[in-house]
Amino acid sequence: MGNPWNTRPPRGSGNPPDRRRPPRAPDERAPRREASREERPAGASRTELRMYGLNAVHAVFARRPDAIRKVYLLESRIPALKPLLAWCVKQRVGYRVVEEADLDRLAASTHHEGVVADVVKTEPLPMGDWLRTLPEGQPAAALWLDGVGNPHNFGAILRSAAHFGVAGILLPRDSTLALSGAAARVAEGGAEQVPLVRMGQTDNAAAQLRNAGFSLAATLVRGGDDLFAATLPQRLVYVMGAEGEGMDARLAEACDLRLSIPGSGAVESLNVAAATAVFLAQWAQRL
Repeated sequence: MGNPWNTRPPRGSGNPPDRRRPPRAPDERAPRREASREERPAGASRTELRMYGLNAVHAVFARRPDAIRKVYLLESRIPALKPLLAWCVKQRVGYRVVEEADLDRLAASTHHEGVVADVVKTEPLPMGDWLRTLPEGQPAAALWLDGVGNPHNFGAILRSAAHFGVAGILLPRDSTLALSGAAARVAEGGAEQVPLVRMGQTDNAAAQLRNAGFSLAATLVRGGDDLFAATLPQRLVYVMGAEGEGMDARLAEACDLRLSIPGSGAVESLNVAAATAVFLAQWAQRL
């Protein structure tokens, strides 16, 4: 049957032009449908993440190449991924040139941008370990995500967080939010730049943050102080509420600041990802 994974160096120049959904050639080694099942490791959902998107895969390769387990790509993506493919050959990591329909199935999305990779998941840091990584006395911002669940919003938040140099994304103890392939693609590489942090009990987490010099700011659709007129501390945690429901009222009351973004009133509010970018930009410009 043969090994379908490439172990030779990537082709040189002269690749054929990108072909959108070319006719499939018969594969005598294995039926295409069976190959797709074989390509999904049994334990991938527990220990690996199926990541897709060119910038997302480039970011993993740049920061933690040893996490890469398999790579699937279109032939037209070989020039853009030559360093990664050469590394795969050297490290005996399998890569396979497939057709677009195969990537659609592997990613469960048509937004894969010509590459899919299976990578080892990273686990969130415990709060105490994360706090010890922060330079003492230096300005820092973090995001406490209170019920955010949409993967595209999460990806956009990660992208903004990376852009503004956020120190960490704080996840409640019982939160099921985790990095997904969709979130990593929307983050455009930001998922590799900002650590995820797992908090303990809410009261304990808030106390730990305050002991480290952070103030907590509730972000409210209405009723908070004008963000653009407020004095923001150098160490700040924005608590961002869930899409639609907003943040927990008791948590908002326990925060040191309550902030809102003024607007025209033509719409009820910005969505959580857009609001996060505004809040972070305002913190950054005050430094």
